[in-house]
Formats: sequence, structure tokens, C-alpha cells
Amino acid sequence: MTTTGVNGTASSESSLLQQAAQSILSGLTNSTLDVSSLVSSLVTAKTAGQQQTITNAISSDNTMLSALGSMQSALSSVLSALSGQTSTAGQAGSLVDGTIFQSLSATMSGSGITASTTTGAAAGTYSINVTQIATANQISSKAYASGATLGTGTLTIGVGSGSMSITLDSTNNTLQGVANAINNSSTNPGVTAAVVTGTDGQHLVLTSTQTGAANTVTVSGGAGVDSGMATANFTQVTAAQDAKLTVSGTSIDSASNTITNALTGVNLALTSASVGTTQTLSIAQNTTAISNQIQSFVTAYNQWISTETSLSSFNASAAQGSQAGPLLGDAMLNSAVNGIASIMSSGITVGGTTYDLAQIGINLNHDGTLSLDTSKLNSTLATSPSTVSAIFNGTNGFGEQLNAFISSYTDSATGQITQRESSLNADLAAQSQAQTSLTAWEQTLTAQYQAQFTQLNTLMAQTTNETSYLNRLFGGGGLSGSLNSK
Repeated sequence: MTTTGVNGTASSESSLLQQAAQSILSGLTNSTLDVSSLVSSLVTAKTAGQQQTITNAISSDNTMLSALGSMQSALSSVLSALSGQTSTAGQAGSLVDGTIFQSLSATMSGSGITASTTTGAAAGTYSINVTQIATANQISSKAYASGATLGTGTLTIGVGSGSMSITLDSTNNTLQGVANAINNSSTNPGVTAAVVTGTDGQHLVLTSTQTGAANTVTVSGGAGVDSGMATANFTQVTAAQDAKLTVSGTSIDSASNTITNALTGVNLALTSASVGTTQTLSIAQNTTAISNQIQSFVTAYNQWISTETSLSSFNASAAQGSQAGPLLGDAMLNSAVNGIASIMSSGITVGGTTYDLAQIGINLNHDGTLSLDTSKLNSTLATSPSTVSAIFNGTNGFGEQLNAFISSYTDSATGQITQRESSLNADLAAQSQAQTSLTAWEQTLTAQYQAQFTQLNTLMAQTTNETSYLNRLFGGGGLSGSLNSK
């Protein structure tokens, strides 16, 4: 570490004073002083020590804040991994309170049905038979010549129990005009319109935006509207129908292909590929979610080890001043490292049985990092899931202990890191104030010295003029003297 302490500062000030003295001597020789350079040298000599102290303090505070930020980030990532905040969608639960082991996953034995679990799902197997899926009603008008008009009056479009009215006039009484009016209406009850041109002419095609038998599309035209604009004169392209299925023998009808209330805590999504099939739905512990979250924890923990090692390292071959990590020997970091290591190397006792991380494939390496034997973890989840849940139980499990200990450092209100950062920020504020005061003093000194040496310069110029006059009068300085010539 480079040290520019008192001796270095004193040497710098001495050099600046020597420069100032030389400027004065030069001024005496040349009859005038370089006031600007002289003042700058003297002011810098007066303030250099204080400026260096402020600069060093600010640099040290900022370095420490950066190091603490890295420590906070690494520890927070461990907590996030334990709590499940880094998990992907559908992998709900935490290794802190053990709720991850209550997470269930749903799998289907065939295709065409997607199943997912929500709150309230229960483990078990269920038989699902789908006879039809829900479809949206679609109807098509008779053929019209391109640009044919449909008369004037009121056209009513209905879907289920809702309806809308369109006034036809010369601006919109074509198939395309009607389609545009339907699609742009603020009172549209749930229908889309399109004009399809075929070999026989143009057709107005209306489609319900919702599936289900109740959501049929109807069309009726008032007086003056072409008679083709009536439901009876439209051809049904797709019938409106509900999905029909059985879950373990219980019949279910659904207007939607997304079924959320047939089986508590389970959502089913049907596609046409499921029609006519009987499949098995299995609800079981979500071992994939558990395995993924443990892997996330191991990854975050190893990043913490890498971070704390870097912050506390010493590299003798590095350039002087950058050999030591910013938190080398720091009591707070050492306390965190030792506390976490102690938790990780201890066993967890549940019901008189002691468990350790190695039993589920989490191995502690010599360098402090963790390695995960995924095969062993998955095998334990399959054969002895209670072992995994015991190790991460919500009372005294590894996750709960780590969460409580690490939070004492990372808590945004009371954490040790926050307190250290507050102290450093307070010192930075104090250094900023000290810099402001020093700058004001520099300005005062500059003005003072400027006035003094400007006055000295004037006096020296007067002395030089008088000396020149006397030399010319009496002789001297290589002159014969006007009085001596008489």
C-alpha cells in the first residue's frame, strides 16, 4: 500500500515554498515579481496537506462503500436463492420455511391436456376423459357481389346475452363497411367481423370472441336492411359448444378450454388433440422445483465465497498499493465468513436424528465452496424426501439459520452493512464540507497574497526607478553621471 503521509506532504510543501522563494529572488533581480505564480505556490503550500487528507479520506470511503456493496449483493443473492425469489414460474416455495417441499407438480400421461397446480392441490392420480373441447361460434353470410349495398336502417349483432346496433347509411352499407363498423364499435359484445372473397362472391364472416354453447352469434336487420342480414340466411361454420370431459368419473361441462374449478388447486388446458382420449393426471411433490432451487442456492453461495475471498485477499505480486483487498482484516467480514461457515459445517437435529448436507449431495469443498451431486439429490428426493425436508425445515434447518444470520448483515434498516454504509456516507458529507471550507480559505489566501505581493511589486518598481535616476545623476551602474561630467 502506498503511503504519502506526513513526510511526503511536508516534502511537497517544502518544495512549493522553495519555488516561492526563488520567485521572490528572481523578482528582486529583475525588478518585478511573477505575482500570479508566487501566489499560487504559496497558497498551494499552505493547503496541500489538508487537501491531501481530504482526498485520501474520500477515496478510502468510496473504496469501502464499493466493497460493502459487493458484500451486500453477494449475501442478498444467497437469501434470494433460499427464499425462492430466483426460481422460475411454477416453482413456488422457500428453502427457508420449508414451503418448497409442499410444492406439487402436475403431469399428464398423454397429449392435448396441459395441467398445472395452484394453491390447494392435493397429491394423487386422476383419470381424465375428454369427449369434446369448447369452440367459438362462427357464421358466414350468403354471397354478395363486390361492393353490393345492404340498404339502410338498423343492423343488430348479438353474442350470447349481449348485443350492439349499427346504423347503416350510404357511408357504410357494404359488407366491408359493416365489418369495419362492428370491429370499431365501443359497444361490441364480443364478435369479430371479416369479409371473405370466394369464387361465388363476398361473404361477411362473424366469429364470437368467446367459446361456449351460450355464446352464439345472431344477426337481425330492421326495415330497409337487406334480408340476407339475418341469422337464418347465414351458414354456420363452427358451432358454439362447451368442453365436455370427466374427471375420475365426474362429468364436467365448461364454456372455456381452460378449466380451473374441476379439481381443487389444478388448472387444465384442453386442445383438440385431447378429444377422444383418456389420460392419467398425476399430482406429486415437485422434485424438479426443489432440485432447481437447491442448485440456485449452491450457485449463489459459491458466488458469495468468491466475493468474500476477493475482498479479503492479499496478492504480494500485485503493484504496490493494490496488493490488499479492501476488506482484508475487516472484523465485520470475518465475522460473517466465520458465522456462515459454522452453520454450513454443522448438522441439523430433527426428532433426535442429525442430518448434514452431504446426505443429500451438497458437499463442502476445501476452498469453502459447495458442489452439488444432482444424482444423489434426486435419488434422495425419490427414496427419502423427508431427509431433504428435514435438512431445510423451517425451525432450525440450514435455510432458516442462514436467513436469520445473513439478514443481520443485509437488513436495509438494522443490518450491520447498512450501519457501516451510513457511517461512511456521514464521513463523506463531512469531507465535502471540509473541502468547501478549504476552498473558501484558498480564495481568502489568494486574495490576501495577491494584494501583498502586488504592493511589493509596485514598491520594487519605484526603488528601481530611483536607483536608475541616482545612477544617471551621480554615476554608477556603468553610467558616468551627469554631475561628474561638469
